[in-house]
Amino acid sequence: MNAQDKIRLFALGGLDEHGKCMFVVELGSDLFVIEAGLKYPTRDHPGVDAIIPNIDYLIKQRHRVRAYIITHGHDDQMGALPYIYKQVTAPVYGTPATIALLHQYTKELKLNVEYETHIIQPTSQVKIAGYDFHFFQTVHSVMDSCGFAIDTPFGNIVYSGDFIVEYNTHKHYKHDLNALAKIAEKETLVLLTESEAADKVGYCSPNHRLNDHLVIPFQMAQGRVFIALYNQSVYNLEEVVQFAMVNQKKVIFYDQETENYIETFMKLNALSLPRDKIVSRENHLRTAIKDQVIIMMGQGERVYKKIDELANSVNEDKTFSLNTTDTFIVACPSAPAFEVLATDAIDGIYQTGAKVVNITRKQIRGLHAQEEDIKTLVSLLKPKYYMPVKGEYVHLVANAKLGVATGIGLNHMNTFLMDNGFVLEFTGSKPKLLLSDLDRIPTGDTFIDGLGIGDVKSDVIQQRQRLGEDGVVILGATISKLHKKIVAGPDVQMRGFVFVKDSDNIMKEIQTLFSQELNDYVTKKAFIALDDFKYHLIEKTSKILRRINGKNPIILPIILWFDEEAASAPKATN
Repeated sequence: MNAQDKIRLFALGGLDEHGKCMFVVELGSDLFVIEAGLKYPTRDHPGVDAIIPNIDYLIKQRHRVRAYIITHGHDDQMGALPYIYKQVTAPVYGTPATIALLHQYTKELKLNVEYETHIIQPTSQVKIAGYDFHFFQTVHSVMDSCGFAIDTPFGNIVYSGDFIVEYNTHKHYKHDLNALAKIAEKETLVLLTESEAADKVGYCSPNHRLNDHLVIPFQMAQGRVFIALYNQSVYNLEEVVQFAMVNQKKVIFYDQETENYIETFMKLNALSLPRDKIVSRENHLRTAIKDQVIIMMGQGERVYKKIDELANSVNEDKTFSLNTTDTFIVACPSAPAFEVLATDAIDGIYQTGAKVVNITRKQIRGLHAQEEDIKTLVSLLKPKYYMPVKGEYVHLVANAKLGVATGIGLNHMNTFLMDNGFVLEFTGSKPKLLLSDLDRIPTGDTFIDGLGIGDVKSDVIQQRQRLGEDGVVILGATISKLHKKIVAGPDVQMRGFVFVKDSDNIMKEIQTLFSQELNDYVTKKAFIALDDFKYHLIEKTSKILRRINGKNPIILPIILWFDEEAASAPKATN
């Protein structure tokens, strides 16, 4: 990199939103993609499986993309990569657990993607496209997480990754203060720090630990202990495994998905679970119930769907059913997007008579940097410029305030609250925020529907919302082309439509309108196109429905012309 080259930083996702992380560092003509994540749809996105960033800019600049840097194996960091990699190929750098989880995730999606991967150690120095990357290990809810610093002529660009300040001896969950201190020996030009928990006071540790919540349930358990965890919570999985070993328990994987996921870490020798302590699902009925710990894992709301199926005895493996001697520990606090599902699933567990231990978000924190964690990192690195990343706007603001509060000289002139697409440009060490429409990078949501990428547009989402909320009204008829008269229908069908008290009157009014308009159309066909008539019919029907009960269903006129002459013409024979 030449001294006159510009440095540009921007986000294609991950700012003012939860998930979908994708940050870009441009060093002269070289471009590095930091994370390639997705986020999951809410109720406002019916039929959508996942949401990934708009990568139009990367596609146009694909010849400049030197690498993807993935700091840990969560889907909000790497979930978009299987969908975009073929469009923008570049080497993928990640730790052993991260790369293993990327391959497993891609396999589960049944996508045929051949990555060029480079495995790095969580704390290491690696040269990528001619630049020195200094990686430092972090403590997060999945093993072998890291952050990094890029060495530039103007100082380090440091990206925190997801982290908390915690000191322990576990080699896969280590806050590497020594590595950070070494990085701090050189000036930090700009620091990008995660913000998801920046509005929470104190340190995250030890409020993220599960052990204290397991003691009494294990002591009081009369029979089997079920425990439900998110796939993301590998730190807590390690706690459960160690707790089971200390209490002389056997571990059983609830289903194949859970087994496949845990097996990823077993192959890396990264989980403290001896294989002779594992009981196969086929043999769990031969094991004393007081010795069993049954682990259920899943991604997001999927784990609650499993809980609900088990509670209602509609799970696939009928050898698992709950009874009054079982203890069920819910160690996956629900997210706002699926609170209703979670509440119903937990209620179903209560109804089985099993003892339920529901560990809430107030009792156990996610492993994200809180107030004191962030201030510790900022105070150590003392950046000239500060850029909060990863989180809703309220979290970004809280993070910015923390940076200013450290007293190292950060203020509103050198702390940058960005939005996706805004560009922070450095000429030498002088920053400039580019906010004009011409400078802004195209961003937005790309919807994944099945294996289709970007096939679902916003108007389709709106139609699905209307179908879900107000239903559909179908107006059907067939018209004789020869005799210019209606030969079938008119017929009115309503599906998913919320009927009011006088629903019969609504049906009659629409039927009458349809008949009158259809008769007028048949006699005046020469003066109006069929598509124009359908539009006219939709408008008139919509007005009736809005007037009567305020509903706005999808209206589908299905009007066919029947050509008798074509139907009666002799067929060609061979």
